[in-house]
Amino acid sequence: MAEFWADWGALAYLAAAAWAFFEGETFVILASAAGHATGLIDPWILMVSVWIGSFLGDQLWFTLGQRYGMRAVRKIPGAEKRMAAALRFLDRYGTLFVLSFRFVYGVRNVASAACGIAGMKRIRFATLNFIAAGLWAASFVAAGWFLVAWLGERNTSYALAGIGGAVVLYLIFRFIQHRRRKAQAQLQAHGSPQAPVHAPAEPHPQPVPQGPASAPPAPEKGHTFSRVAV
Repeated sequence: MAEFWADWGALAYLAAAAWAFFEGETFVILASAAGHATGLIDPWILMVSVWIGSFLGDQLWFTLGQRYGMRAVRKIPGAEKRMAAALRFLDRYGTLFVLSFRFVYGVRNVASAACGIAGMKRIRFATLNFIAAGLWAASFVAAGWFLVAWLGERNTSYALAGIGGAVVLYLIFRFIQHRRRKAQAQLQAHGSPQAPVHAPAEPHPQPVPQGPASAPPAPEKGHTFSRVAV
């Protein structure tokens, strides 16, 4: 991380902003910890960079949700379930939810779009989103910065390596999970094979019950029957 800043200088802060535009908690913690350990990264510039990036990212999701509704998030795995949870939280907590959804696992990806779908006014969301992005940026920059002071540089290196490994494993897990869900969705779209349909069996004739012999029918009136001798 420190080498990245040493090579790219001010452009590295733009990269941090771009990362925060999508989501970048781990990146922010790693960058801040590396800055404390090496002195190559200014925590204040880092905080402002990820603040702006996070703010702009959620403004975009809000606009997409406001304009396209659920179609804006349909490609996110489990979007319908997450959206339903986000709308419940928004309805129950309102402003508090907008200020804190960046710290809520499971609804982070759809929360801004949920605010747009729910019909929140743009100026209100922009104000709350700007405050929330600042709180988020300050929290994670401070977490990474003071992590080094608490653990020491050597232990921080081990911790960062562990966090980096965990992130890689998590991304691999999510990729595999996404591929499985996509395969299942394709299988359901094509339909499951149907069992062969057999023609219904023809009904067997029912035996006519044998009752006592009945007398031959009487001749109708007006007709004469004669026996012909051969």
